[in-house]
Amino acid sequence: MPVKEIFLLPYSATVEQLAEPSSFMKKLLQADKAYEILRERVISAHYPPGVTVPEPELAEDLGMSRTPLREALVRLEHDGLVELIPRRGMRVKALSARDISEISELLACLECEAAEKLASRKLKPEELGRLDAAIAAMDEALEADDMAKWSQADFQFHRLLIELHTNRHLVEVALGYLEKAHRFRLLAAPFRARPVYSNVNHAAVVEAIRRGDPQSAVDIHRAHKRRWTRELNDLMPKFGVEHG
Repeated sequence: MPVKEIFLLPYSATVEQLAEPSSFMKKLLQADKAYEILRERVISAHYPPGVTVPEPELAEDLGMSRTPLREALVRLEHDGLVELIPRRGMRVKALSARDISEISELLACLECEAAEKLASRKLKPEELGRLDAAIAAMDEALEADDMAKWSQADFQFHRLLIELHTNRHLVEVALGYLEKAHRFRLLAAPFRARPVYSNVNHAAVVEAIRRGDPQSAVDIHRAHKRRWTRELNDLMPKFGVEHG
């Protein structure tokens, strides 16, 4: 998750507003809350690509005035997730084949770097336990044929792989792209074959990390990402993204 910038919101504080800190801080906190809620809804495809949501509807739904809502929408536009429509609200930006390809390529590089780093430094037992638990959740969801739960468990695995890296800047950047990738992964989920190979490959990466084998960890994860890229390319037209 990108670092929250509560005090860097594009909100022009006047002397009068700063003289009433409780009111000013309330607006800041409301804007932050709106940002988090709307960002999650866009990424989870609750608001699908291309949909327009009127500002009054958003304000009523979130139970807040339009001022903090607009600040949240500006941040979402800066993230590249929505487009602001004057006097109307927001339109969720459509995904392009180029967006998907470039995000996937960049994320693959960052995740392979993370896998190599984790295998090189030898994880603590509790850290390995967290990765094992994520894979167990994926196996359980797949056994129940619950793709929604599987997608969430898979996201948690990739998130852990990144978060356990010791480079804070890499973690911040990679998590931002992971969330963007999660958006099109969810759109693809109803159309993909049962992702048995993902569970198997993720477990193999963890075993390579466990035994301190960075080269195998990288090779396995890179092969997995390449296979997923090929599958994703085939799936794009099924969830409304045409190849350019």
